[in-house]
Amino acid sequence: MKTLRDIPVGETAKVVKIHGEGALKRRIMDMGITKGTEITVRKVAPLGDPVEVNVRGYELSVRKDDADILEME
Repeated sequence: MKTLRDIPVGETAKVVKIHGEGALKRRIMDMGITKGTEITVRKVAPLGDPVEVNVRGYELSVRKDDADILEME
């Protein structure tokens, strides 16, 4: 399984599944990340957390733990 955390900087991938539950999954979906959404990785912080991505035309910072629940294609 490939997650958002595995996508290299500059690459674009599509969300296949969100593995979280409850409030975590709802928070991710409220940010506009849903199944089928394309996400482009823009930057990764020096220590790897957070990851800056481009989703639906806006920039968003996602924590490593949140990036791990997003299965990508």
